[in-house]
Amino acid sequence: MTSRLRLRAWTLRRILRGALAALVLTATAVTPAAAQQGQFFPPPSPSIPTNQHQGGAAVLELPTIPTAPEQGGNATATLPRMAPQPGAAALVLPLRELRAQQGYKQVTVTVTNQQGNYVTNLRANDFRLLVDGQPRQIAFFRQDLNTPVSVGILVDTSGSMQPKLAQARAAITEFVQNLNPRDDVFLFAFSSRPFLLQPFTTNHYLILSRLELLHAYGQTALFDTILDGLLMVQHGRYDKKALLVITDGMDNTSEATLGQVIAQARRMGVLIYSIGIGDPNAPNLASMPFGGLFGGEDQVDARTLDLLSTETGAKTYIIREVGDGIALRNACASMSRELREQYTIGFVAPDASRAGYRTVHVAVPTQPEDHVRVRKGVEVGPGTTTAYSTPP
Repeated sequence: MTSRLRLRAWTLRRILRGALAALVLTATAVTPAAAQQGQFFPPPSPSIPTNQHQGGAAVLELPTIPTAPEQGGNATATLPRMAPQPGAAALVLPLRELRAQQGYKQVTVTVTNQQGNYVTNLRANDFRLLVDGQPRQIAFFRQDLNTPVSVGILVDTSGSMQPKLAQARAAITEFVQNLNPRDDVFLFAFSSRPFLLQPFTTNHYLILSRLELLHAYGQTALFDTILDGLLMVQHGRYDKKALLVITDGMDNTSEATLGQVIAQARRMGVLIYSIGIGDPNAPNLASMPFGGLFGGEDQVDARTLDLLSTETGAKTYIIREVGDGIALRNACASMSRELREQYTIGFVAPDASRAGYRTVHVAVPTQPEDHVRVRKGVEVGPGTTTAYSTPP
């Protein structure tokens, strides 16, 4: 059986296990008790507002930003305010005709200068795109300064995270506060298996309110959780999608393998950001009997986290000093800001009828000293996943 067939069988098993729970899940809310006890199951795809055409691209009307629920008339007094977002209230998408072309793909591009600052004033003709080493025309271009994102937050709650959960809550709060208020966000906790604590919502106060449900116990099903996160994020309303993984250990209990995770990441245009808490060279206590159940310092799997980020054009932060809450919060704030400092480039892959992997390289010839970060390549052909779960 090929690796793709094995992955499909694994996915089917997990969806079937969650089917009963899915019958009682609504698209917008879930009780805390059900979230902690239930398996992962993707919610129904959200309805997408009607789009208009403008300047050769589709413009999607964005939902209004929800306000915090009132509780005694003073709910906002104890909850942090969302960062204001300047700019337009519309999302530019490639036209339906372009998206329907066989082999159409999109990649997210991050450009930084020698000082590490984001370069955000570039135009389409500043970029050079190579697919399998050959120049390719840029068919769609977007500056993502105000582009909303569908984001999944996957936070490790295995036993070794017990002394770090307070800092993880603060860091996730920092991440959420710096997001675009229109971003679509969901929250997973994971230990020996993943738990859906909050389905997709544009009400970020709901995400913050679920952070108190985080408690540490069990081992680390990192690979299973990332695969579930990739399945879940397909149901987000926006074409730009990202995951944030926060963990302090190595996988020790997943059914899925690293190869399956990488294969699925290659098929999807999802940025996988990650934060590893701990020393990559420390002894792996989680591999010892009962080592990951009640605490202790694990060896963080920096290699796997960095591999997933590199494959998808994202970034990994390693916080070596356990307890460095400032560095953890700064890393989360940096990631949420980066999502608003990028570009989206769309193209039609050559020989699109031939299924397979295509390498991607993007450069800025006019500014050769700048650093360009993009996913390593794209999968083309039947069975590959597009960015559009519910195209307008």
